[in-house]
Amino acid sequence: MIELAFSILASDFAHLADEVARAERGGGTIVHVDVMDGHFVPNITFGPPMVKALRPVTKLPLDCHLMIEDPDQFIPEFAEAGADFVSVHQEACRHLYRTLQLIEQNGMQPAVVVNPATPVETIVEVLPIVHHVLVMSVNPGFGGQKFLPLALGKIARLREMRARMGLNFRIEVDGGVAHDTVARVVDAGAEMLVAGSAVFEPGKTEQNARDLLQLAYAADPDRVRI
Repeated sequence: MIELAFSILASDFAHLADEVARAERGGGTIVHVDVMDGHFVPNITFGPPMVKALRPVTKLPLDCHLMIEDPDQFIPEFAEAGADFVSVHQEACRHLYRTLQLIEQNGMQPAVVVNPATPVETIVEVLPIVHHVLVMSVNPGFGGQKFLPLALGKIARLREMRARMGLNFRIEVDGGVAHDTVARVVDAGAEMLVAGSAVFEPGKTEQNARDLLQLAYAADPDRVRI
């Protein structure tokens, strides 16, 4: 099942509800929220208040990507705000398994993220308990970066590991996913496609989302669609 997780980091914040609605009309099925603290990554973005503001305006799942230090401290707040999925970085978690358990205990789906320089083999022990694995195809911190092709090999390895281990976690990719890269990403095995700059554009958001999904479907026509 291929899905578009549109990243609101690239949207017009002054008209956020309308932006979400446009991306949804274009076929987007997941709202991706990039949470940055200015410490783990060199940028500051959203927190639980943004998630709380989004919850009443969409029924789509809210996919919160925590690029923060000490995520354990904030997990209950994201649950209270209405998050559905919470992903944490392998590189930021001292006790990764416990952090993922904490997400689940707070009623959300846990996910793990790996940076471009982090081998997917470092997360093999937690694969049985995650909803999805997020492969960063740029260095985290800013939107609009160029896609790093090394991510394709990691996506393919995760697909192989999933089959070999008999698991059903999903594979998400974030960074530089656009009309000229989406086919390669899908061909490698990604199913949850995070895109921001390639979707949000004044007057073109709905069509951009639709076009991106059509390219994704064309890359793997046998994959089950929603």
